Amino acid sequence: MSDPRTTGTISAAEHARVMATYSREGEKRAHVLGNRGPIGFADDGKLDRGILEAYWQHGFYVFENVIAAAELAELRADVERVLAGAPVAPDGGRNRHGDPVKDPGFARPSFRWAKPLSDPVGGTTKNKGRHPVKMLDPTPSDGSPDWTIELLLGNLQLMPSCLRLYGHPGLLAVAEAVNGADFVPYNEVTFVKEPGLGPSVAWHQDGTTHWQAADWDEGAHGFNFMAQLYPSTAGNCVWVLPGSHKLGKVDIRLLKAQSGSERLDGAVPMLCGAGDVFITNRQLVHGSFANSSPDRRITLNAGFFPRRRVLNVTTSKLDGTVETYDADRIDERCRMIAIAADARQQRFPDEPRYCYQPLAGREVENRWNEQTRQSLVKDYNLQDLYI
Repeated sequence: MSDPRTTGTISAAEHARVMATYSREGEKRAHVLGNRGPIGFADDGKLDRGILEAYWQHGFYVFENVIAAAELAELRADVERVLAGAPVAPDGGRNRHGDPVKDPGFARPSFRWAKPLSDPVGGTTKNKGRHPVKMLDPTPSDGSPDWTIELLLGNLQLMPSCLRLYGHPGLLAVAEAVNGADFVPYNEVTFVKEPGLGPSVAWHQDGTTHWQAADWDEGAHGFNFMAQLYPSTAGNCVWVLPGSHKLGKVDIRLLKAQSGSERLDGAVPMLCGAGDVFITNRQLVHGSFANSSPDRRITLNAGFFPRRRVLNVTTSKLDGTVETYDADRIDERCRMIAIAADARQQRFPDEPRYCYQPLAGREVENRWNEQTRQSLVKDYNLQDLYI
């Protein structure tokens, strides 16, 4: 009889049991790293040095209690609104209520689906083959839908609350501290991991452009903020190999062979409560298992790069598109930072406003209003940057 721990012949319940011991061990490792706490600043207004040191040591940091209860409720409501209006399948014209799906008029699709509990990319050539090993594909429980939404694409045009969160002064100050005052955006997506349905994301390292660069360093491909709208548990969260962002390109196939399964030795779960936000180095070896747990995860991703890693760089994106980023192209995409800061100030007028230095003095043209919603925010993700 085959071993369900190392083959695809495993039920969702069996998968949850297999993960239990691995999760407990990972949780113990996670809690002793010392890389979590509120966003804190020194007397000179700069990000606390201890936070930066912990981030660069481990490759991630958990910022606690970033999103207050009222804002968290707005974010959850926006996600629910978008999901309720989404097609139930890639070729479906109706939403989960049976109503016709309304076309938002965006140039790019807003949804990506996967089979429940599947691994859509592991062990394939998709995404330039950067997911070299396959995760387990547990069999969903009876009555599960044929498809589940795994990604929302273009957060800032889909959900006003996400645009406001993007302008959070504390988070943008962190981005400045890590990448410099002239940091630039990557993209913004929402990961949806419904209980008993959420697919896995096979182990990988982000970024494809700078691995062989003569001046490569541990921050060469930037980082992602990962805001959690619900608790992030060992059963539903992203797992990482601490410190792997410093190692260059890692042989993930070898790690799996040495570990005896896709449950890599030494990995830790990124645990947190609702309203916490991770900063995660894109060069970390990371991935997530099929969500056979009873807990939902909704993660709002927003990535940032050092400008010097993007300016005048020619890169091939995951879809094979080749593009060179000149200064005008970069500045146009960066206007979303200024617009988000204005949108946030309109919603939270008593909160300090972040000033994005590359666009300082251009506040009037970067107001959040109906005109900029149509001319800049709509289809803004056509200008996404990637390295």
